[in-house]
Amino acid sequence: MAGVEAPCALIVMGVSGSGKSTIAKALGERLGWRFEDGDSFHPASNVEKMRAGHPLTDEDRWPWLNAIADEIARVCGRGEHVIIACSALKHSYRDVLLRGRSDVRFVFLKGSKELIADRLARRKGHFMPPELLTSQFNTLEPPEAGEHVISVSIDETVEAIVDGVVRQLKLGGDKPRAVTSKAMKPKVLP
Repeated sequence: MAGVEAPCALIVMGVSGSGKSTIAKALGERLGWRFEDGDSFHPASNVEKMRAGHPLTDEDRWPWLNAIADEIARVCGRGEHVIIACSALKHSYRDVLLRGRSDVRFVFLKGSKELIADRLARRKGHFMPPELLTSQFNTLEPPEAGEHVISVSIDETVEAIVDGVVRQLKLGGDKPRAVTSKAMKPKVLP
C-alpha cells in the first residue's frame, strides 16, 4: 500500500443501524484485511438482554470490550490487520479497546437519528430492536480528534464512504480502487 504506515486495526464505530458491519466488510475487501463483527464477542447474556429490549449497562459492556481488545492485541502482535465493527459509543469504551495503542484507528459513522431509525425499522433478524436507538444516542460520546478518528457521513453510498475512509487513511494513493464485491457497488446503506 502506498502512503503512510497502516494501523494494525480499524474499529468502525457508531450507533446501531449506522452501517458498521456493511462498511467494515467493504473496507476489509478494499484493503485485504480480515473483518470481525464486534457483536460476535458479546456474551450470550448481553445478546439476550438486548433482544429483550433492555439497554446494556457499563458493567455488561466491560467483558465484551475486553474480548475485542484481546483480539486486537492478538492480531497486532502477529503483524496482521483487522477491521472490527463495534459501537464504541463512549470515550471510556474506546480507551478499553485501545489499551494505550497508537496503531489502532477509529472510523466514526455519523448519521441523523431519523435516518438511522428508518434503517433500523427496515432491518430484519438483528437482535437490537429499533426501540433501543434512543439509548444509543443518549450514550454516544462522539470521538474527538485526539482519539485517532476518521469521521464520515453515512448519507452516501457504501463505495463513497469506503473511498472517503481510504483517502483519509492515506493508504491507497490519490485514486481509490473500486470495491470489488458486486453486492457492495454503489448501494446506499439500508
